[in-house]
Amino acid sequence: MEHKTNPKILVVDDERSIIDLLEYNLRRNGYQVIVARDGRQALRLAQAEQPNLVILDLMLPGLDGLDVCRVLRRESAIPIIMLTARDEEVDRVVGLELGADDYVTKPFSVRELMARVKAVLRRTTPTTPTETASGDVHRAGPLEMDTLAREARLDGNPLGLTHLEFELLETLIRHTGQALTREQLLDQVWGYDYYGDTRAVDSAIKRLRAKIHASGGDPALISTIRGVGYRLTHP
Repeated sequence: MEHKTNPKILVVDDERSIIDLLEYNLRRNGYQVIVARDGRQALRLAQAEQPNLVILDLMLPGLDGLDVCRVLRRESAIPIIMLTARDEEVDRVVGLELGADDYVTKPFSVRELMARVKAVLRRTTPTTPTETASGDVHRAGPLEMDTLAREARLDGNPLGLTHLEFELLETLIRHTGQALTREQLLDQVWGYDYYGDTRAVDSAIKRLRAKIHASGGDPALISTIRGVGYRLTHP
């Protein structure tokens, strides 16, 4: 039987108490843990260790968490969960728009954070052909999604989506023409109770539209249904 390596998580924080808390609970849940105490060390470790997930504090000495998020997203699709203080509303929104998958506010519930870690890793863990419908391809006008190959293309050109963006677009394309509420998208894509906070959905939709536009497509393919949510329209 092939040995399955436990997921590796990079924790980036400069508070010793937070590091100890996260390291203890992540290891207790079976994860490998590596630690960085500043932004530059985080980027070095992310490149050298290729973790499956980054838990990233925004308030870091030197290179802050937003800069780290920006560089990580430019170089890879690695999932990122941000840690923010309750009064960092603007930074939190900016982090989501830069491509962070999720956020947790300090002080946080360890149980909630572990649930979010599990949800993100479940979404980003590659499936085998026996776990996915063979040759499952979805199309809507110029959009084409191959769920087995995990590729999304617009007029044949790769869109370069993160895991989260892929799952979100796949959910929309599976329900082409149907309005989906933000709560439905949170449930189907993020995979847990998000306590009514839908900014993550809005930020991810914004990034999807930007990538569609950058590839020569019409960002209005994903339309906003006022008071409801979003819909992928068939051209």
